[in-house]
Amino acid sequence: MIGIHSGNSGGPSSWLGAVLISLALPAASLAQEAVGTDAPAPAGGGNASDLAQQLSNPVADLISLPLQYNFDTGFGPNDTDRSLLNVQPVIPISLNERWNVISRTIIPLLDVEAAAPGLDDASGVGDITQSLFFSPKQPVNGWILGAGPVFLLPTATDDALGSDQFGIGPTAVALRQSNGWTVGALVNHIWGFDAPDDRDEVNSSFVQPFLTYTTPDAWTFSLNTESIYDWNTDQWTVPVNLGVAKLVQFGQQPVSFQLGYREYLEAPEGGPERGLRFVVTFLFPK
Repeated sequence: MIGIHSGNSGGPSSWLGAVLISLALPAASLAQEAVGTDAPAPAGGGNASDLAQQLSNPVADLISLPLQYNFDTGFGPNDTDRSLLNVQPVIPISLNERWNVISRTIIPLLDVEAAAPGLDDASGVGDITQSLFFSPKQPVNGWILGAGPVFLLPTATDDALGSDQFGIGPTAVALRQSNGWTVGALVNHIWGFDAPDDRDEVNSSFVQPFLTYTTPDAWTFSLNTESIYDWNTDQWTVPVNLGVAKLVQFGQQPVSFQLGYREYLEAPEGGPERGLRFVVTFLFPK
């Protein structure tokens, strides 16, 4: 995964390569330690399969730190690439005996090749997305529910990596879990405001239906889309993701490793065609 910009070892990919190396080395070491072993029961009770299935629940009462690396290709006439590392801490907070609030943050670190002549490569931090889900601690008629606000924060370090405006809107999730299966959907809509004169205000919807199955030995197979509809351009972006994950245990530390592949069924002109995903998730059960 290192050296995405061929022939440009001193270019903007170098910082992302360093980040990926820092993730890959401990992950490889952990994986080597785990070879030939099954995941024992995690700290805090329950078994590895139960804990793995909690990862399929966006509003689970579980602290986790996913590090999600995405590599997409097929941008523009030059068939260029994009590397994206999402740092996604999830922190549940107990409000009272009946309610939790789940904080889900997405901090994107990007490395983007110029998609067309006359454009420049760009790398750095993108806009942060912060979601807060107010979620009943017990299912409602079998449904696990959550809803609240989502915020777009203009934290991009390069104009090409962000929208240069604040945004706010609603977000919600609903899912059911039974016999290893999880089915549900997460949605949000963001309206931007105070945009610069040379930019449209953000007006976009996100729709993520998902289906997963977790085996008794803590393998998880997943299918989802992460579709975005831009109301300003009447344009869908529809990647379909297939993934397989395994939960393993290193002492008292549960860690999930996921590998995924995506195809874009719909994208703007010059948008991506396909991609790969690798996720390392550190879990901190109570």
